[in-house]
Amino acid sequence: MHKLIRTLGFAMLAVSLASCRLIYTPDVQQGNLLDKKNVDQLQPGMTKRQVLVLMGSPSVNSPFNQNQWNYVSTQQHRGGEIKIRTLTLTFNNDSLVRTDGDFFAEDAQKLVNDTKKYHASYPVDETKGDKNTGSTPPPEGKDGGDQGH
Repeated sequence: MHKLIRTLGFAMLAVSLASCRLIYTPDVQQGNLLDKKNVDQLQPGMTKRQVLVLMGSPSVNSPFNQNQWNYVSTQQHRGGEIKIRTLTLTFNNDSLVRTDGDFFAEDAQKLVNDTKKYHASYPVDETKGDKNTGSTPPPEGKDGGDQGH
């Protein structure tokens, strides 16, 4: 009887923890992982073969529109909202003519704000001075006093 009560107690505890999101939920990323420096190398006039070597296979290649490749990525941070990012490449006669999408739409300030929410504090390098005061310590062996003369 005690074993049954203990098992039910653990089951209720597990259900209550799951409902409070205390159980770890991993980040989920699906689709293409594109490197910004590779995307920046895309030039109008590149052939499909050159784009394929540079970017890899598109995640969506419609059989009805052979001239459009879609690179799609979804990200979900710990069970939160799903962010969908896309990059669409348009070809004309096997030649790249246009790139559209929001794959790298995040600006630098948003990334900085995201890192601040983790309260990361980095130690101040004393050899380079305090950034708040702008003072720089004297070079080693030169304290402004007598140099041993």
